[in-house]
Amino acid sequence: MELGTRIRDMRLQLNLTQEELADRCELTKGYISQLENDLTSPSIATLEDILSALGSSFAEFFKEDKNEKIIFTENDYIEKSSEGFVQNWLVPNAQKNLMEPVTVELAPGASTGEDIPHEGEEFGYVLEGKITLQTGKKKYVCRKGESFYFTADRTHKISNEADTKAKFIWISSPPNF
Repeated sequence: MELGTRIRDMRLQLNLTQEELADRCELTKGYISQLENDLTSPSIATLEDILSALGSSFAEFFKEDKNEKIIFTENDYIEKSSEGFVQNWLVPNAQKNLMEPVTVELAPGASTGEDIPHEGEEFGYVLEGKITLQTGKKKYVCRKGESFYFTADRTHKISNEADTKAKFIWISSPPNF
């Protein structure tokens, strides 16, 4: 790892000059220049001062960039089916993320089943047909091209009371599916 390059990149992201960074850390511009060109190495205390001035920490600075997967195809999806109900997890292992997107297909007369109140929020977008969303004692109809959004602090479920299949994207944050 090239410390100097990482420090320079962080400084430039904050639109700071070498002199401004040096002033914030009570160092000289020359020292910052040598550091950024990997001609010298900072002590732990000096590095801590520099990172603090850059709004960072040791943990963030030394965190390795993961080669995380960004694009997912149908081959990555995980499908779960039951009578009249098909659910596809669009991002494998999304339960470790802040949100969990799925597609849901409901046959006529099918339902997701009642979900108990929990922490978080839920969002959906109807791709096909229409659905009936029940939160608490209230019911709402949501048609193709419409979306829904609610706090999941009440009992809720989604059903298809129409004569044709319904399909929608459903996102829970934090993951709950």
